[in-house]
Amino acid sequence: MRRQPHPDVTSNDVERIVRRDFPSGQFDAVMSVLKQYGVEKWQRECARVQLAALKLADGDLDKLQKIVNVAKTDYRDVLSPAEFPEYRRRMRSSARMLEGVERDQAVARDREQYEAWLKR
Repeated sequence: MRRQPHPDVTSNDVERIVRRDFPSGQFDAVMSVLKQYGVEKWQRECARVQLAALKLADGDLDKLQKIVNVAKTDYRDVLSPAEFPEYRRRMRSSARMLEGVERDQAVARDREQYEAWLKR
């Protein structure tokens, strides 16, 4: 099975999205919450996970804290709904694995929606 593509993002992207999605007075508080992820060695891909948390939080600081807490336990529980919502939804509603063209189309649509969110 092929791996799903994932975004190539940086800490600069994280700061840009924080400034875009949260009031300017919350910047330090948001960054403080985000920095709670990545403290442990096993907490990988900090910028990617932090962006996924920001996407799911949708500008809500309290929600962001809950999402970061989830990521600290298992980052995949944050990456999956943020980066692959259609693929995930279709897998849950189907008794079978998505394969071939069906899988590729779902993955492509997920990539498009993530890129649109990241670039808006």
